[in-house]
Amino acid sequence: MSADLILVGRVAGAFGVKGEVRIASFTAEPLALVDYRTLLREDGSPGLTLSGGRVAKGGVVARAREVATREEAEALRGLNLYIPRAVLPEPDEDEFYVADLVGMEVRSLEGDVLGRVRSVRDFGAGDLLEVARAAGESWWLPFTREAVPEVRMADGFLVAVRADEVE
Repeated sequence: MSADLILVGRVAGAFGVKGEVRIASFTAEPLALVDYRTLLREDGSPGLTLSGGRVAKGGVVARAREVATREEAEALRGLNLYIPRAVLPEPDEDEFYVADLVGMEVRSLEGDVLGRVRSVRDFGAGDLLEVARAAGESWWLPFTREAVPEVRMADGFLVAVRADEVE
């Protein structure tokens, strides 16, 4: 996947019998997916071109130019949908996109290197950072203010507090 693409949704299956597509939205506002209109596949090729939609539990129900039947919509289940990074506004000085955390160095409060962020996942209880160590193994770090008190985007690292250090 190109670093220039940002994951914004995943096809969850069909909705109804007229070819509408259920999409789990990873955006702050689910209807932003409809505003982006053209959603891409992981390789940058066109995925879905949305012509309208409405908010539904966990995302949106949308009409897409490429989908005419329930079966076509169902066949797309699991398709990850992306937008080019360039269409997003630049974050404010003290803000960042979660995707920007991937690849950042993770340091302890003392400045020791603990690893690098391999991925950012949300399994339902909030964002978790998968931190890979040089030896190849990885560990999970909750992405909370208590566990990650400082993110220094310009310097390329974040500070992590180990669980046994949190009061």
